[in-house]
Amino acid sequence: MALARPTLLLLLTDRLLQAPRRILSVRGPEEPLTVVRIPRALQRRQAQRRSGCQSAKRPVLVRPGPLLVSARRPELNQPARLTLGRWECATLASRGWRHRRAHGDYFSIERAQLDVPALRHLSSQDSFADLGLESRVLRALHDAAPEVVRPTTVQSRTIPPLLRGHHLLCAAETGSGKTLSYLLPLLQRILGRLVLDIHRVPAPRGLVLVPSRELAEQVQAVAQSLGSSLGLQVQELGVGHGMRKIRLKLSKQPSAHVLVATPGALWKALKSQLISLEQLSFMVLDEADTLLEESFLDLVVYILEKSHIAQDPADLEDPFNPKAQLVLVGATFPEGVSQLLSKVGSPGSLTTITTSQLHCVMPHVRQTFLRLKGEEKVAQLLQILKQRDKEEKPAATGTVLVFCNSSSTVNWLGYILDDHKIKHLRLQGQMPASMRAGIFQCFQKGSQDILLCTDIASRGLDSTHVELVVNYDFPLTLQDYIHRAGRVGRLGSQVPGAVVSFVTHPWDVSLVQKIELAARRRRSLPGLASSVREPLPQES
Repeated sequence: MALARPTLLLLLTDRLLQAPRRILSVRGPEEPLTVVRIPRALQRRQAQRRSGCQSAKRPVLVRPGPLLVSARRPELNQPARLTLGRWECATLASRGWRHRRAHGDYFSIERAQLDVPALRHLSSQDSFADLGLESRVLRALHDAAPEVVRPTTVQSRTIPPLLRGHHLLCAAETGSGKTLSYLLPLLQRILGRLVLDIHRVPAPRGLVLVPSRELAEQVQAVAQSLGSSLGLQVQELGVGHGMRKIRLKLSKQPSAHVLVATPGALWKALKSQLISLEQLSFMVLDEADTLLEESFLDLVVYILEKSHIAQDPADLEDPFNPKAQLVLVGATFPEGVSQLLSKVGSPGSLTTITTSQLHCVMPHVRQTFLRLKGEEKVAQLLQILKQRDKEEKPAATGTVLVFCNSSSTVNWLGYILDDHKIKHLRLQGQMPASMRAGIFQCFQKGSQDILLCTDIASRGLDSTHVELVVNYDFPLTLQDYIHRAGRVGRLGSQVPGAVVSFVTHPWDVSLVQKIELAARRRRSLPGLASSVREPLPQES
């Protein structure tokens, strides 16, 4: 009965609308006409039924020209020439992605420039000789890396204050040449200092602390290629070594001039009195934001207590009382890092070097975000990998990094790729040290084109041959996203980079919306603007 009432109402309304005027004219002149008020929505619905067609959709105006953000729905595109204001509201392409109906949606942050930001605004006349480096160090650089001709922006701003003996904090985007910016001053300081070899245990004069064994192997290889022509020895001491192996490494003669170590391995050696830091003249914390996290902080503080950090540059010139110069390097320094820096030194005594692209979405790398269900991720990954194999590419093609959030996901996904006959390598933190050794080096040399890994491969590792980064699991923080995306589009990369991210969970959507809004406004990512953005102190 309830369903019949709307039908009767519609029939009555239709008859009243179609009633001939002669029926109404039989009424007397004094009798008022009956007024029937019909809702406008009902009138529109009735008109649509008569015409038999739905209302046409409004056409979307698409302006010509390059895009900054391209979405599946063209009305959400943003031209490259348009930049949203800081307080200007924006309709995000990821708006509504929390709803299940958003599955299958996507958008991309397009490349706004072709050059790596570290090479922009450089003059063709810039050279390393203008930075104050000695001729023998310049020859060693030319022998080790003849393709490196001009310094990057970070190197031009970092090397001169380091040669003057200042403590320094360098915060710059990934792939900007930070490793050379501290290795060259380190080697020059060691060469120019008088050595008093009175220790029975190894006493390195240069120390580089890194968070992972793979990064230690990489930095050691770069430092040794530079130091070999200078008569300097570089040794690596990575995590996973037992005391027997550490003792064997440190007992080799002659002892190394530069030590590249992880905090855990160096802590073991110091506790066992197998090494001394009393002759240290240069100390670097590479990937300092990671080394200042809770898992490493106590070890780093202990190592710094065993070192003698100089109070001012004049302390570095006394050969009878050696003091160390402190350098902190990283690609991200989130909020709260100043409180952590106070535990390892005085933040006010550090000369701060930052770049304009710090904590920003990389403008030279295309980044695509796909809204998927959890069960669709494997099929999407297989489609990307197989489609890449079908494409006709030159012999010097790039490689692929696939990031997962856990070691178990890396292993599980590896079994699936094995079933599909897709060759790959795996790298995750729960592997024994014997299995991890050399895996990333094999990937760098091109023995395999695909590497499944956790965030252990996202910090500092050189990946100039990587063409595609796939975030199979979306990173848990914006910091992790910056480091993962920084594996492509690096200084010296021969292939254009791209990042593809699978967005599954509601907390993933929150991070994606922050990334998209920062890209549309061309501003740094929220929550990462820390106290490292300070003016440089006056140098004497």
